[in-house]
Amino acid sequence: MVQELVLPQVNAWKKERVLSALPIHSSPTVTKGEVLSFADDLLTGLGSSCVVAGKRYGDHPSAILYSVVFKCLEPDSLYKFTLYAIDSRGRRSESSFVFVRTSCPVVDDNTAEEIADKVYNLYNGYTSGKEQQTAYNTLMDIPPPMLYRVQHHYNSHYERFGDFVWRSEDELGPRKAHLILRRVENISRYCGALLRSTYIRSRTETVPYVLCRSEETRAPGSAWHSSLQEARLSCVEKLMSVRRNTYGESKLR
Repeated sequence: MVQELVLPQVNAWKKERVLSALPIHSSPTVTKGEVLSFADDLLTGLGSSCVVAGKRYGDHPSAILYSVVFKCLEPDSLYKFTLYAIDSRGRRSESSFVFVRTSCPVVDDNTAEEIADKVYNLYNGYTSGKEQQTAYNTLMDIPPPMLYRVQHHYNSHYERFGDFVWRSEDELGPRKAHLILRRVENISRYCGALLRSTYIRSRTETVPYVLCRSEETRAPGSAWHSSLQEARLSCVEKLMSVRRNTYGESKLR
């Protein structure tokens, strides 16, 4: 999952910018995210390969906007990004906050329909212990969004013979059926609605971004005494492939 954040103008801000990325989940165990320095970590290349620094030009020829590209965000998640600046005297600016909801997980709809057919055939008629175990393993091995879509296809085609939940409980027993069904509980309402669309098509897009590195060598933690606009940067345009889903109620072209 890819997200680009464009930082505000930096003409008068010295030393560095610090960005904190905090994933917000329902789990109470998630208390804090990773803190990255724009100067010490991103421009020097010492940070994670999942987060890179870049820049773009604004509407005015002399306006330069710095950006941070996050390439490894979890889908269907809410993130809080905190941005603040520190000057050469160590004074910290007020923080700016951005909340980002990432897009829904990508599913292969053809595969989901094939798995729904396979599970129906395993449930249909007399189900041996081997067939029950095959159905259980199949449904436990696929990612939760795919399982959600499999359930949708199963009910769309075979609900007249009993819906997916009832048949799973009947064929596998309540305990195993519960273990399967609980895996889709963390899918958001928004993504759940999209995963119930009549048609889903997957596509791969090529997304350009700019990767920047500092040409200056300095000891980690030392002060950046010039503004970011005065920094000597080497930037190169790169491409990355991003998979997306398109959802619709009529057949997609």
